[in-house]
Amino acid sequence: MRNYLFYVSQLYGFAVVRPLQSVILARGDSAAWFFDDPEKLAPYLRPGEKQLKTVAEVKAYDPCAVFVPGNVAPDFFPGIKVELFHGFHARKRSDERGHFRIRNFFDLYCTHGPDTTIPFKALEKANGSFEVVETGWPKMDPLFEAAAGPRLEKSRPVVLLTSTFTPSLSAAPVLLETVARIAAAGNWQWLVNFHPKMDLAVLSAYQSLESENLACVDTDDVIPLLKQADIMVSDTSSIISEFLLLHKPVVTFKNRAPGPQLLNITEPEDLEQTIERGLSRPDELIKAITAYADHIHPYRDGRSSLRVLAAADSLADRGTGHLRPKPVNLIRRLKIRKQLRYYRF
Repeated sequence: MRNYLFYVSQLYGFAVVRPLQSVILARGDSAAWFFDDPEKLAPYLRPGEKQLKTVAEVKAYDPCAVFVPGNVAPDFFPGIKVELFHGFHARKRSDERGHFRIRNFFDLYCTHGPDTTIPFKALEKANGSFEVVETGWPKMDPLFEAAAGPRLEKSRPVVLLTSTFTPSLSAAPVLLETVARIAAAGNWQWLVNFHPKMDLAVLSAYQSLESENLACVDTDDVIPLLKQADIMVSDTSSIISEFLLLHKPVVTFKNRAPGPQLLNITEPEDLEQTIERGLSRPDELIKAITAYADHIHPYRDGRSSLRVLAAADSLADRGTGHLRPKPVNLIRRLKIRKQLRYYRF
């Protein structure tokens, strides 16, 4: 039996690794969780999910692979370190500061599709301290599963509002009054789901709008919301790409990298009419969305978790002796040791 560990730092990481946990347990292996902020995250564990609370417990568990839906991993944990990513490449920052930044923690990068595989393959060749395998993203496996039970009947279109927490990019505060006005009309059902790091004042302002027309949803799994919604309103959040995989339209506010797959606006007063256009699903828009979805995540089989597990097992079995040594990164290593109160080298 093999042991695997999930190292999770944010609430959104649960939905990334749970499909992977399912396939691990289904084949008779063991999966466990470790949180760098257990007080915040442990309450979201489900019955039967195993939590390791100390570094000593992790070392005794001796995982063959540590899966990380985030940017860093404890180098002193046993097992290879596998980067799963917490989202798609949203192009919020330059490549060097954002999605393609190599922090020298990982032995394996499991990429989503050509959009990320091609740049990471170039980095793999230049760096030599990690492998890159295109697997698809485990979080998307449930997106392509048929919903159980009767189909939800909707009396009106559902608009899902999402927003990044980054103040300079967030549409949430700018669109507040406009959303309030449109929601009050009652033509559409609004669902609001923000990044866990969203400014609490902004979140509170939207919660004050809750009514039969607008609901704020706090969840560790947005997949049901993506399936339920007919259209999304957002900014430069990575969740946009997840929604586009369903070939549904997205209205963005001042997106940093607008393309033909998006209905981008720069003024709040254009929001309502642009939502109406998106709900009409014009042919040229849906074609652009389909092409974009194939580029970022061509897998529709719901088996990305199996591919991730196969890639991790392959590297764990071969070992990392063929890879170049990673840079020491003393400051980052000291920081994570301080956070987890572990000071051995």
